Amino acid sequence: MAAETPELPPADRLVETIPKGDTHLRKVCPDCGYIKYDNPKIITGAVCLWDDGGGDGGQGEAGELVLLCRRAIPPRVGFWTIPAGYLEQGESTAQGAVRETMEEAGAAVAVESLIGVYEIPHISQIYVIHRARMLRPEYAPGEESQETALFAWANIPWDALAFPSVTWALERYGESRSGTVPPIHYVAPSEIMK
Repeated sequence: MAAETPELPPADRLVETIPKGDTHLRKVCPDCGYIKYDNPKIITGAVCLWDDGGGDGGQGEAGELVLLCRRAIPPRVGFWTIPAGYLEQGESTAQGAVRETMEEAGAAVAVESLIGVYEIPHISQIYVIHRARMLRPEYAPGEESQETALFAWANIPWDALAFPSVTWALERYGESRSGTVPPIHYVAPSEIMK
């Protein structure tokens, strides 16, 4: 039997204060002491790959293609992205990446490894991006995508990528293909704000 969640106080009962022992302004219930924490959002996604068995993909591995989605929702409608989105309660970042890939690109994938973790403090987001392998060469745009496509490395639309985090993840994947860099990449906040 699952534990019951205690009833939360109504939002209009919460007051802003710095709770004892804390350092940040929070919304607190003066009656029961409940503290509402406003934590960063976690975004998970994947650089999804398909090996078509063909020629050189433009940088190393023969025939390896990257799955991208053209966004149908704000922000950055019409720009290309990797499948990614908010992590849901009760799922791992790998499970979330698999779910987001199916939702946005209609593709079944298996996560192979972690590519990078990107912190973007000014918008309170943390990105956890994986490398994933498509299980079949089947993909189709979901409701959040205008279209989906497989790109050879040399043909990735770098100038039409939706967000810096997409560029970072793809660049990191490209670097990792050579095997000369560690498999996990951390981007410091000072690098992000440049």
